[in-house]
Amino acid sequence: MGPFFTVRTGPGEPRAEGFAPLAEVYAGRPSAALTGRVAEVGRRLGTPERRVAASLAHQGLAARLWSVALGPAALTGRMPDLSGGRLWWHPGRSTPDELWLPESPHEVPAARLRDDVLYGHLVPLGEAVHAVSGVSSRLLWGNAASALAGTLRVLHAWCLGEGGRPDAAARAVALTAELMADPLLRDAGVLALTGSAAPAYARRSCCLYYRVPGGGLCGDCVLR
Repeated sequence: MGPFFTVRTGPGEPRAEGFAPLAEVYAGRPSAALTGRVAEVGRRLGTPERRVAASLAHQGLAARLWSVALGPAALTGRMPDLSGGRLWWHPGRSTPDELWLPESPHEVPAARLRDDVLYGHLVPLGEAVHAVSGVSSRLLWGNAASALAGTLRVLHAWCLGEGGRPDAAARAVALTAELMADPLLRDAGVLALTGSAAPAYARRSCCLYYRVPGGGLCGDCVLR
């Protein structure tokens, strides 16, 4: 389905390669790993605005977290166990090389999506990004919802096209709709689901990408 749905697995020395457990990254106040990531994203995008870089770094990681869970959940009804400190992250690497499950990965039911990703990762991630940048919680939850909608669009298109899995497309829509109904996400925007058409999303906040030199507006931007 593409690099955003990929996660490295297997043993090794993740800390020696510059990885850290995401749970450890969240615990830092402020997080040195996130501070470095924000600076790197700002450098790559050519923006000196810390809030812009922080927002886009947050949205990128949120999209990866949704993808590695929602993809297998839709296809198989199960997902990798991402709880606790199992998932490691490298702040200096790009997709798909920045996520690693070094322990022997095992599967959990798709019903764990809300607890493991939304509450287990995105709640502490948002708090950590706010601590290093001051970006508002409202904007960050808009990012999280937008990242989920973007993951659904890619997954939905693959399942109805190359993947030939309409059943998985329908399951992805159902799982996403359930997640979007959570109090943390339901006021962030509007998800439009119309039969087999591509899901559409309109958010009520802006990720600040328009402030990147040459950036323009995202497809689901509130400014449209």
